[in-house]
Amino acid sequence: MNSKLSLLMISKDADDLLEKSLKSSKGLVDEIIIIDDFSSDNTLEIAKKFNAKIYLHHERDFGKQKAYGLEKVSGDWVIALDSDEVISAKLKNEIKHLKTLNYTGFYIPFQTHFLSRPLYFGGENYKKLILFKKDSTKIDLALVHEEFKISKGMVGELKNKINHYSYRSLWQMYKKFTDYAIREAKQKLKIGEKTSFSKIFLYPLHMFWARFVEDKGYKDGLFRIPLDLGFAYMEFLTYLLMLLFRSGNNADSNAD
Repeated sequence: MNSKLSLLMISKDADDLLEKSLKSSKGLVDEIIIIDDFSSDNTLEIAKKFNAKIYLHHERDFGKQKAYGLEKVSGDWVIALDSDEVISAKLKNEIKHLKTLNYTGFYIPFQTHFLSRPLYFGGENYKKLILFKKDSTKIDLALVHEEFKISKGMVGELKNKINHYSYRSLWQMYKKFTDYAIREAKQKLKIGEKTSFSKIFLYPLHMFWARFVEDKGYKDGLFRIPLDLGFAYMEFLTYLLMLLFRSGNNADSNAD
């Protein structure tokens, strides 16, 4: 790739894997832009070691946080990484020799890890648009599951993978799922989705069945059962919180 490439990352108390993530971009990117939500751990100290340009900015909406960061990058091209994502050596080499031509973005496949072991089934075989031309891209604003989308030009797909260490311990995983459930509940209420007791109790069962059985998660091994139970827990908590948040809002309205 001949054009200037910027790394964009948002962070919040991410010191457990940040150094590994940033180190994987060394020799590939021309600048590192980090939008940090006032971390209280060693995140900023680690970022400074890589000469990152750091901007402190609070925003609960992941999409808005990344949109803010996109305004700060100076490169023509951007690779957007999370702090638990690591560029593989093969992917780094592929990007270095990439011929962009008429392309304005590329999907990159991900290799998810659970408790340091790679997963290949059960919804963990996916790709994301995280390498793109800045002036040809927009981002969906969302509390969670935000996505970059190409507004013009052609989209390609790379062969080599990002290593994603999203689930490093059971405590970290369930903490993450709890935060996502809170965000998802607020997001669903915002767009007018309704909850119900059947959703609260039946959707989690379906989530576990879909991931572990229908999508053949069992092929990864029984060790991943806690992960799929975690997704069921997140589904349960999301619809339960929707009920609680809605009840709280109704109570406030009646009080007024």
